Amino acid sequence: MKNDEPTVGRRVLLRTAVFLGIATASGLLASGESGPPGTGAAGGTPGGGGAAGAAGAAGQPGPGGAAGPGGVRAVRPQTPGRTAYRLAPMTAEAPVRPPAARPAVRTRPILELDPAAAARSAMVLTFDDGPDPRYTPGILDTLARYGVRAMFFVCGEMAAENPDLVRRMAAEGHLIGNHTWSHPLIPSLSRPGLASEIGRTSEVVEKTVGAPPLWFRAPYGAWNRAAFEIGAELGMEPLAWTVDSLDWTEPGASVIVSRILKGAGPGVIVLSHDAGGDRTQSVHALGTYLPQLLARGYRMTLPVLPPR
Repeated sequence: MKNDEPTVGRRVLLRTAVFLGIATASGLLASGESGPPGTGAAGGTPGGGGAAGAAGAAGQPGPGGAAGPGGVRAVRPQTPGRTAYRLAPMTAEAPVRPPAARPAVRTRPILELDPAAAARSAMVLTFDDGPDPRYTPGILDTLARYGVRAMFFVCGEMAAENPDLVRRMAAEGHLIGNHTWSHPLIPSLSRPGLASEIGRTSEVVEKTVGAPPLWFRAPYGAWNRAAFEIGAELGMEPLAWTVDSLDWTEPGASVIVSRILKGAGPGVIVLSHDAGGDRTQSVHALGTYLPQLLARGYRMTLPVLPPR
């Protein structure tokens, strides 16, 4: 019978092979446990299956990802939520701001300041139809000289042509109101036509100074129900006047001065113009009646929006 006991040399070879096998297996296990998330080893990738991992290790593309050069699988991009140190983006929406309250639909425009303002001998100076580069700068210069703020009811087509003047009005603290786009007679317009006239003007003012107008004035003082409704829909209050200087008739600067001084009183709103014709008389008249009004103790102010 042949001797089955292995020789000393064969024993050494067997032991060496066993040790090498154990070392190789230990290395593979360590690689599989310490690899970054999503890369996987021969033992498989998370979500990719053991077969996919084995195929990748052998240089064959599997469902878990294609093999890189030399049979090394390419590292997949990390998916959201896999990295503990990266904060997930906030998914909650920011609080929604409540819409601005619309004014009530009036049946007549505001004609004078509220009693509280009137008690302080307050008055408001308003100028319509501009801005006009021939006359508006002179009016702004006079107002600035006396530290007075006023209201300018602009026509959209004029505001679009003279945005620098509109910006100057806002920068110097004056209020900008809506006076329609082309100064039409409102009762002669269809409702869509009127909505366009008013809406386009509010848009150009907002585009120019960053905020839409909050006051509206009908050309010629010709109001109708649609004007009140559309103005309210756009967040505007209707403002008329108490004293009309009739400067558009060009009666002479002295006549304009006389009319305004005669009509002056607490709570009064004065109507003048800075465009729509030759307004040289209007510019000169302002330089005369404004210091006289201030000397009489009147305080030029701006209207306050009624509660909504």
